[in-house]
Amino acid sequence: MKELFQQSIKPKPLIRLCLKYDVCYTYWFPFAASNKLFLAAKEDDFIIDGFSIRRFSDVKKLKLKNDKCVEILRAEKVLDGIAAPDIDLTDRHGAFLSLQRLEKNNIIEHESLEEKECDFWIGSIEKVLKTKVLFRHFDANGIWQDALYEIPFSRITSVTFDCRYVRVFSKYM
Repeated sequence: MKELFQQSIKPKPLIRLCLKYDVCYTYWFPFAASNKLFLAAKEDDFIIDGFSIRRFSDVKKLKLKNDKCVEILRAEKVLDGIAAPDIDLTDRHGAFLSLQRLEKNNIIEHESLEEKECDFWIGSIEKVLKTKVLFRHFDANGIWQDALYEIPFSRITSVTFDCRYVRVFSKYM
């Protein structure tokens, strides 16, 4: 799986991922990978909706997609001009330091098939420690929380940035 992903980075085909915490497939364009982490751009209804950093250990199945949708994506030039920022994917610590330097809001999630186990934080990376990130979260009313969340790397299944939701919500903060 990792090898197929690595080989897909240059041509950037659309890939279909089945993740262990999701009942549905999701579609991605691969941009970068390390042994444990990968960076991909999410495809959603013929647009790119941000980038996510995820763990290979969460991937159940990966398959290259080659159908009418891919033909449309090429014709619409969806990937034209899309460039991922340089993110250190060596480990979580390096990835979060890279994201912190971007000075943008992010979404951090702990995803699970059990809804009560899911966590969702949106906001800014305040400090990156050896095994966790200190994160300033804003709530659904756009109010910044005073206390920082200490989120252990082991609890994080994904970090998303440059997606519509974060960009639009952040504009009104």
